[in-house]
Amino acid sequence: MIKDFNYCAPTRVVFGRQSEEKIPELIRQYGGTKVLIHYGGGSAVRSGLIGEIHDMLDKEDIPYVDLGGVVPNPLLSMVYKGIELCRAEGVDFIIAVGGGSVIDSSKAIGYGIPYDGDVWDFWDGKAKPKEVVHVGAVLTIPAAGSEMSDSCVITKDDGLIKRGFNSDLCRCRFAVMNPCRTFTLPPYQTAAGCTDIMMHTMERYFSKYQDMTLTDNLAEALLRTVRECTYKVLETPDDYRSRAQIMWAGSLSHNNLMECGLEKDFATHRLEHELSAKFNVTHGAGLAALWPSWARYVMSNSDNVPRFVRFAVNVMGVENDFNDPEGTAEMGVRAMERFYHDIGMPTSIKELLGRTVTDEEIADMVDKASRGGTMTLGSIMTIKTDDMTAIYRLANH
Repeated sequence: MIKDFNYCAPTRVVFGRQSEEKIPELIRQYGGTKVLIHYGGGSAVRSGLIGEIHDMLDKEDIPYVDLGGVVPNPLLSMVYKGIELCRAEGVDFIIAVGGGSVIDSSKAIGYGIPYDGDVWDFWDGKAKPKEVVHVGAVLTIPAAGSEMSDSCVITKDDGLIKRGFNSDLCRCRFAVMNPCRTFTLPPYQTAAGCTDIMMHTMERYFSKYQDMTLTDNLAEALLRTVRECTYKVLETPDDYRSRAQIMWAGSLSHNNLMECGLEKDFATHRLEHELSAKFNVTHGAGLAALWPSWARYVMSNSDNVPRFVRFAVNVMGVENDFNDPEGTAEMGVRAMERFYHDIGMPTSIKELLGRTVTDEEIADMVDKASRGGTMTLGSIMTIKTDDMTAIYRLANH
């Protein structure tokens, strides 16, 4: 069966060396007259990128204000700070300089500026946005795909509640992508980012709808390419060709192209959100720690085995044993675990945290992931609270 779909990808992409030179022109094209430059830690400043953007905007007489300090797993408290600053300064366009955390923080600020209530209402399901202050991205960390996605993930400081909210309103007006900006990423951050990129495609690939062959073929090619290029950039960080494949794959993985005709699952992501919110771990590493256990749990339902066999053969290069599909599927999961270990990613919660988590900690994560037992996860298999508990326990070794 092929699922009906409505595909929208309105973000303008400016890709390549010197692409940052287009920033002032793009801001004006999309109606910006005063800009918030939003970024994370000191690396954006130390690299000279923030200074370069300042110089370009000064030259073109585009006023701006800065707000740095976004952290991984971006916090609602920073969003509130950004909303207050933008209202006070009359900001009408936001430039997100960084990766997914900065872009998501910028999107949330964009939602909040014109909204009379608490911006968290959107993540709490109490309201839907009707307008936004638009965002443009200057991508320096390919991973989250937020530069082209309709998604925005924020962590509420009080209670460490991490939630995603999706709306086409928040899609970036443009994304400036220069692979050279990624040469200095630390190996761990590079590996975690590539893991996240692949997972965005895998969360769509493992679907109960399995007749859109073209989308499947695109997904498999993307996954093989990112896996190959991850090895290459970890060995040679300034490999422009490989960095470019990874950067473009990050956008294609999460702009909904890879779910056309399919139905996204995202159970692993939802389970990981609770893990990274509670323990402040790197998102990509958390995904690697959970996915093998999710896969084996879902594979326990024999109806799902053929999809894992296709993944094993077409993505991971496993030889198909037609007499033992379960064995072939398991070899695919093992091959993925070897890849994770090769690039320095964990394959269990114990590897991730250096300890196992308690039953009480698992219960808390399940309660938050299920919103008090009122929600299920997944698509290829419906994951209820008992299933969530089982998957966390499988990964807890």
